[in-house]
Amino acid sequence: MIPVCPLDDLPPGESHRLDLTPPISVFRTDDGELYALDDTCTHQDASLADGWIEECAVECPLHASRFDLRTGKPDGLPAKVAVRTHPVVVVDGVIHVVPSGEFPH
Repeated sequence: MIPVCPLDDLPPGESHRLDLTPPISVFRTDDGELYALDDTCTHQDASLADGWIEECAVECPLHASRFDLRTGKPDGLPAKVAVRTHPVVVVDGVIHVVPSGEFPH
């Protein structure tokens, strides 16, 4: 498990990027749900943490590809390839990511 930040430091509608290899970002929806994805858009090299969270998706800041935060799958062009998702847990008020070894199909 990799600590991200205290839960209170990540307000709803915001994200936090971890500079790992590859980078992972944690997203908190307006409903307070937490999700983690590989941070780089699969269409072009852009940080999804710089994008916009809408309901349960994040929109890439470059070309508006939207990725489902639950599955990592894009819901339209220009991205065609999903990003990897990672489990998120909160322990003692701190958000943690559990890096996944599984890549999307």
